[in-house]
Amino acid sequence: MNLYFILLIGLPMILGMWAQMRVSSAYGKYSRIPSRSGISGREAAAYVLRRFGISDVSIVPIKGLLSDHYNPASKQLALSEKNYYGTSLAALGVATHEAGHAIQHAVGYKALNFRMALVPITSFASQMLPFVIMGGFLFGIMGLIKLGILIYLILTVFQLVTLPVEFDASARAKRELAGLGIITQDEMPGVVSTLNAAAWTYVAAFVASLGNLLYLLAIARDD
Repeated sequence: MNLYFILLIGLPMILGMWAQMRVSSAYGKYSRIPSRSGISGREAAAYVLRRFGISDVSIVPIKGLLSDHYNPASKQLALSEKNYYGTSLAALGVATHEAGHAIQHAVGYKALNFRMALVPITSFASQMLPFVIMGGFLFGIMGLIKLGILIYLILTVFQLVTLPVEFDASARAKRELAGLGIITQDEMPGVVSTLNAAAWTYVAAFVASLGNLLYLLAIARDD
């Protein structure tokens, strides 16, 4: 079982740490490079939304570093203050990425709709996870380990569905930044580097969830 732990828990954990380091490095680098246009993240997101005729989405600043997100329920595009007010290549990339999610919502992107449908059960599964870890892993209660398999199956499906949603939003961001002339061609590598680094965090989250699922399956099989 030690080998299972190293392969299915340890390696995904290392991948996750690497992904976080990469996104921190890329964001840190390109958040210091202002775009030539001088457009803020809020303005860039607004331009993208306007281009698609989306007028019912509010763009608001929020506290925190890389706390940016789009809430389909409230139709609110929240940008961390550094990206809301900032004019850096990283700010423009992140802001238009979130605008990409708003576009997905507006056009009925199927992967986003499926992800939204999974949110309630995924949230409930996440709340149950600490009890499963305490009882299943620490005390070896087989019933809880089997429940953990179900929980990680739900989380893994959610993370899998998240991948195309995030990749598509980034692709939309790159197209719109170039198409609207917000950034120049030679500035694009900075945006691409930032968004690609962020994408690895979602890949790492999926791999970690899958690793936990396979680890619990291995425990259940051996027992």
